[in-house]
Amino acid sequence: MTTAPTPVPTPAATDQVSGGARVPTATPVPHKRVRSLSRLGGSWLATVPLLLFFLVGFGLPAVAIVIGAFTASSDAETGAGQFTTANLTDSVQGAYQTALWSSVKLSALTALLATLIGLPIAQAIVTSRFRALREAVLTASGVLANFGGLPLAFAFVATLGNAGEITKMFNLTDHGWSLYSFTGLTVVYLYFLVPLMVLTVTPALDGLRVQWREAAQNNRATGFQYWRHVALPILFPSLLGGFVLLFGSAFAAYATAAAMVGATVPLISRSIADALSGNVLVGQGNLALALSLDMILVAVLVMAVYLPLQRRSARWLS
Repeated sequence: MTTAPTPVPTPAATDQVSGGARVPTATPVPHKRVRSLSRLGGSWLATVPLLLFFLVGFGLPAVAIVIGAFTASSDAETGAGQFTTANLTDSVQGAYQTALWSSVKLSALTALLATLIGLPIAQAIVTSRFRALREAVLTASGVLANFGGLPLAFAFVATLGNAGEITKMFNLTDHGWSLYSFTGLTVVYLYFLVPLMVLTVTPALDGLRVQWREAAQNNRATGFQYWRHVALPILFPSLLGGFVLLFGSAFAAYATAAAMVGATVPLISRSIADALSGNVLVGQGNLALALSLDMILVAVLVMAVYLPLQRRSARWLS
């Protein structure tokens, strides 16, 4: 006859004698705080390459721009290398102020138009039953959103220029059309901004739940009322984020405008290029840095409006 092995008490079942009474003691477990700190340290370690890239790619150039904006150019006639605020003062006066405001107006107008045009296009492909159509439109949008510079300028000059095929076919010149103007540049910018808006707003439209539309229909709301009171308030932060992205893309664009309109339409990017190359005056290199700092400040102001609204939208679309 075999006897059952005597059970050995585990640490969790071990008792301690205290004042004649046995008090069970719990098994010691690793402290949760230690494990959370170790996980936090691992996550921070994984972000080190990204932080280094951000420091080298963005931090150092930003510091150089700020220092140069408040320093006289090395090739200036007097005071080279000394601290000065003349660069910033000059960057918001005269022709430079005109170029800055022209860039802001052009970027805001094209971003607004691209937002209004891109939203219904994105909604059409999101609600489409044809998956191949959705993939084709999104793929084309990805290609067209990155199509710019000299090839884009040449394509529009060949089609809508003074001797372009479409211009001659419909006699657009007789109706006051000119590609080399503010209006013409707006049309060109929409060519790559509308596809970019489609790519930006499509994920937000996918986040709209079917139950919200069904609930609105059950309460006898029309399609217009659904979009006005439900969909657009939820999408507004995402639309504003897309607007900011489009504004930044148009604001920083250079090659297309430089190749197509030259100095006909004053733009801040063209002014920076002229100051760096010395086309207007010699010794204006640091003035170009001051103009770049103005562009950064405009972008920061726009982002300050966008970020709080983006957090609000994330709560609904997540």
